Amino acid sequence: MLPAVGRAHAAPVPVLFPQAALEPVGFEALPGWANARSHDVTEAFTAFRRSCATIRRKDDLVDPPRPVFAALRPICRRAARLPAHPPENAARAFFEREFRPFAISALDQPQGFLTGYYEPEIEGSRKRTEEFATPLYRRPPDLILETPPAGGPPANRGRAFRRVDGALVPYYDRPAIEDGALAGRGLELVWIRDPADAFFAQIQGSVRVRLPDGEVLRLNYDGHNGQPYTPVGRLLVERGLVPREKMSMDAIRSYIHEHPDEGRELMRQNRSYVFFRIAHELKAGDGAIGAQGLPLMAGRSIAVDKLIHVYGTPFFIAAELPTGADGALEPFQRLMIAQDTGSAIVGPARADIFFGAGGEAGAKAGRIQHPGRFVVLLPRALDPARRRVPLPKPRPAMAAENVSDTQ
Repeated sequence: MLPAVGRAHAAPVPVLFPQAALEPVGFEALPGWANARSHDVTEAFTAFRRSCATIRRKDDLVDPPRPVFAALRPICRRAARLPAHPPENAARAFFEREFRPFAISALDQPQGFLTGYYEPEIEGSRKRTEEFATPLYRRPPDLILETPPAGGPPANRGRAFRRVDGALVPYYDRPAIEDGALAGRGLELVWIRDPADAFFAQIQGSVRVRLPDGEVLRLNYDGHNGQPYTPVGRLLVERGLVPREKMSMDAIRSYIHEHPDEGRELMRQNRSYVFFRIAHELKAGDGAIGAQGLPLMAGRSIAVDKLIHVYGTPFFIAAELPTGADGALEPFQRLMIAQDTGSAIVGPARADIFFGAGGEAGAKAGRIQHPGRFVVLLPRALDPARRRVPLPKPRPAMAAENVSDTQ
C-alpha cells in the first residue's frame, strides 16, 4: 500500500477531475517502483504505446479535448521513438520524465475500489439445437443509443431507445428479450448451453465460444439496451442468501445452478442486456477488445470511468487482492493503463482489472471486490500544482457510443 509518509507534507493541489481530490506523491513512494523484479514497468510501457496509437489517430471523447488528452499527444510522439519493448530502466525513466504522480480519490472516500473482469470460454453452436438453446444476440438495427452528458447521473449513462409509431420508447429490457422480443429476426450470433453463461458473458462484455468443429468465435461488446444495471450479488446479500464476506462470482454461479427457478428470477432483476459482434480482427493471443478499440493486456489494462478519465492514462494501483493460491491475499502493486470502461465503473478512483481469458482468470477476477490506493500519472506539461485546469463540456447527447460493458 502507499505509505502515508509519502504524502504527509505534500501541499494539496487544485482539483483537476470532478468530484476528486489530487495530492502529489513522489515516484519513490510507489511500492515496488524501483524494483524491476516486483514491478515490470516495461509491460506497462507496451500497453501505453498501444493506447498512444489511438490517441494520435483519433480525437478525444469530448470537444474541445480534455487537458489530459491534449497533453498525452506529444508524450505519445516521444514514446513512438522508443523501442516497443525497451529495457526496464528505460521504460521507468520514460514515465518519470514525462509524468508526475498524484494520489487520487473521491472527495468523500480516501480509498478507491477495485473489481476484476475476464473473457469467459464456453461451448456453443451456430445453429439452435436441443443442447444449445440460449442465444447471444448481435446488435439490433432498431437500437438507438444516447450518449449522456459528462458528469450526469450514473442512471442516465447511455440510455437506449427504439421507435414506435415515430416516437422514441425505452428499448426492451432483459425479461422482454428473454421472453422472445427479438426472436425470429435473425439476430442470433451463436447459441450456447447455459443461460447463466450468457448472463456472465454479458457482464464481462466479451466471450470465446468454441464451436463443435473446434473453431473459436471471439465475441465482443457492441451495444446495450440502456436499462439499469443491477448487481445480482448485491441482491443475494440483501436477501440474506449469501454472506457479504463470501460474495464472489463463483458464489453467484453456485446459487443460480443450485436454485434454477430462483436463479432465473435473480438474473431477470438485472434489466440490462448486452449485444455482441464477432471480433474478426482479433488474433488467437489477443485479449478482448476494450472501449479504446484495442486488445486488452491481461494484468495491465483497466476499465475506468470514461466520463472522468482519458483512455491511455497510466495509473499506479496498490492493494491487497485475493490473487494468491486458493484466494490468499497478496500485494498487488502495478502500473496499469486505462483502456476500457463499463456501466458499473463510476468515480475517479474506481477500476476493473482485466485478468485475461479462461477459468483461472475468471476465478481471480470473480473474487475481487476490494479497496485500493490509486495514483494517476499526469503529464508534467499540465503542472496542476500551479494552476487549475477545468474539465470542458462534452458534445451534445444522442451521439452513438460503443463501449465495453464491463460491469
